[in-house]
Amino acid sequence: MTTHGSNSRKTPGKAQDFEPLKRAIATCVRAISGNPPVEVSFTSDKPGMLADSLRLPEPGKRLTREQLAVTRGTGDSMALRRACHDSAIHQHYLPTGPNAKAVFDAVEQARVEAIGSRRMPGVAGNIASMLEDKYSRANYQNAIERSDAPLEEALAMVVREKLTGIEPPRSARNFVDLWRPFIEQKAGADLAKLDADLSDQAAFARAVRSLIAALDMGDELGDQDPDQSEDDNDDEQSQDDSSDEQRENEESTGQDEAATDDSEDSADQQQGEMEAADADAQDFTEEEEQDSETPGESIRPDLPFSNLPPDSDYRIFSNAHDEIVSAEDLCDEAELDRLRAFLDKQLAHLQGVVGRLANRLQRRLMAQQNRGWDFDLEEGVLDTARLPRVIIDPMQALSFKMERDTVFRDTVVTLLLDNSGSMRGRPITVAATCADILARTLERCGVKVEILGFTTKAWKGGQSREAWLRANKPPLPGRLNDLRHIIYKSADAPWRRSRRNLGLMMREGLLKENIDGEALLWAHSRLMGRPEHRRILMMISDGAPVDDSTLSVNPGNYLERHLRHVIADIEAHSPVELLAIGIGHDVTRYYKRAVTIVDAEELAGAMTEQLASLFEERGGGSQSSGGARRRAGRRG
Repeated sequence: MTTHGSNSRKTPGKAQDFEPLKRAIATCVRAISGNPPVEVSFTSDKPGMLADSLRLPEPGKRLTREQLAVTRGTGDSMALRRACHDSAIHQHYLPTGPNAKAVFDAVEQARVEAIGSRRMPGVAGNIASMLEDKYSRANYQNAIERSDAPLEEALAMVVREKLTGIEPPRSARNFVDLWRPFIEQKAGADLAKLDADLSDQAAFARAVRSLIAALDMGDELGDQDPDQSEDDNDDEQSQDDSSDEQRENEESTGQDEAATDDSEDSADQQQGEMEAADADAQDFTEEEEQDSETPGESIRPDLPFSNLPPDSDYRIFSNAHDEIVSAEDLCDEAELDRLRAFLDKQLAHLQGVVGRLANRLQRRLMAQQNRGWDFDLEEGVLDTARLPRVIIDPMQALSFKMERDTVFRDTVVTLLLDNSGSMRGRPITVAATCADILARTLERCGVKVEILGFTTKAWKGGQSREAWLRANKPPLPGRLNDLRHIIYKSADAPWRRSRRNLGLMMREGLLKENIDGEALLWAHSRLMGRPEHRRILMMISDGAPVDDSTLSVNPGNYLERHLRHVIADIEAHSPVELLAIGIGHDVTRYYKRAVTIVDAEELAGAMTEQLASLFEERGGGSQSSGGARRRAGRRG
């Protein structure tokens, strides 16, 4: 016997209301920041801080304690930055070089977080959770050498440990231990001085500048000492004050004498003002000319193609340290297997989506292969559909047909993947999976596929920059970093042997900076050496070329101008068909054939659709029919 409702399903509970939690977090953030009017919002986009607003991560539908601590830690970090940081002081002591800037910013953030962690244990726990999540997402725990993680991140963790006594997060200990001996050997004494100046931002900034100099980056601090410039200003002010007092005393000595002195002073003053005006104009002109020659920061204006020089002015300071390397040479077999398993696990749910798109591409290609026919030929298979024409008029010649040769059999496709740090996370994971499945699909259709990647060997320079420093820093040296071009799968290698190589993209230390122009030239030169009749090059990137070391000593649009030049040259003169897919970045201003996607999830569909449209353009054109007729005529 059953009771009422024993077979009924449980009604789902109501959705959790996170508004009280959000209000509590926002109130806490305002209290720590000391600015009640600040606006606190929650978004699924990247967290950030503007003038009067803070954006925090949106709590998930299944909120866990760890996720809550990460959200609170992000809010606490931003609030402490607003409460304990003075932008004017920071800008006054900020170094000029990109490496020193990164170190200075990272250590300053460690200072403000240390102030809150020392005063409030709850804030210390929240920030620890936030940092653990940050470095876990960045996959820094797999770093095996110093170049796999930036120095500024390791130094920030060492400074945080010195100031608070809290060990680095578990996900950061590996790369911190790699950098710790270097940091303590070079700047151990300077690290000990930071604790005394924790509450004084100006004194702390001076100590950080000394620390940066101890780390062999003194050339990036700038030519002028900020404190010396302040002393000079004070001296000038005191001299001005004393001169004012002197003039007042002179005016009180007598009217006649003062009148004489005034007339003489007025003449001298007029002459002095004229000389000063000439001097100021000359100094301004020289300063303006010097600024016009001084390399700017990485500002990338959208230059029209008409402004490009006929010949590229792109230079390479040194290519002695560049490398073209196979994926197997960068990682041992066991590590490759582990990374490939990690890739499969991360995107297990996406395999079906990309697989369906790849099958659609294959069906479209196979339809072109098996169902294309040329008619009204002089030889071939008898066209029975046109036999009534011969019966009606016996003088009519027999009509033959022939199956059209596949337009993609004699084809090679190169997928060139941006392996820069900005691709970290979801974009590089989706790109690796799409490349893997497209290679497998096109291989079944008889199309050879090559998968290449491009990045640099080091962050913000490398051995090339060290050679430039040893050469006394000649001006406008050109490209100033060591390139790393990676062959994940060669065109002739079968997919089954190269499958695990794509897992290398999951190795966090691999993704650094991107110099797109030279990568395009490299991939293009490899394609030009192929025997296939049709060659297709697909670039997958998420932004303009960026290399801080190069852009800091050359004009700000240096790399972008070279990229435009390379693209224009390939599109105008090369038989290689070039197309591009931009992830969150408008690449249509560079490439004639391009598509931009907002989310990395759209990459799979964009890649398959772009390739399918390329093949279909050649599928039913007159060129193929004419070629078939010519071949039929030769056989006759």
